[in-house]
Amino acid sequence: MQDFLKNRRRFMTALAGAGAAFGMGRAQAEDDLFFPGDEPAHRVIYQLNHGDVEYQTHVLNSMNAMIGKYGGNVKIAVACFASGIHILAKEPMREVDPEIYARVEGFATNYDVEWIACGNTMDTVGYTKDDIRDFARIEQVGAAALMEYQEDGYAYIAW
Repeated sequence: MQDFLKNRRRFMTALAGAGAAFGMGRAQAEDDLFFPGDEPAHRVIYQLNHGDVEYQTHVLNSMNAMIGKYGGNVKIAVACFASGIHILAKEPMREVDPEIYARVEGFATNYDVEWIACGNTMDTVGYTKDDIRDFARIEQVGAAALMEYQEDGYAYIAW
């Protein structure tokens, strides 16, 4: 399968180059081409650890901008802990803005964003795995998840 994907990429690059040579548009670099099923060229993990609406809006807007710039060629993960954990709760113990709550689910279902709930924070506030939204997964140590994603080549974004 990998050989097929590499050959398809080479063919499409050559096709784009031929089109450019005949004045049919600009040639794209091989890195610019992205096909469904390819591993995204860009990977980023966000830290979301505050509960205020302005902060959460900035994080979500940044994620939206990344998707706008890279389309499906970016993989996004978000580690939620401290007061940011509540956006992942089915019934939050603290107030969560309804628009933020809906956007979080939209990112999960429409853009395959990975949402990570910190198990230590869950233990501290009294959430169990049944309290967390179905699209989120639990990592016992949220900070360790941030580190491991970075070790896997994800860029780390925090406010």
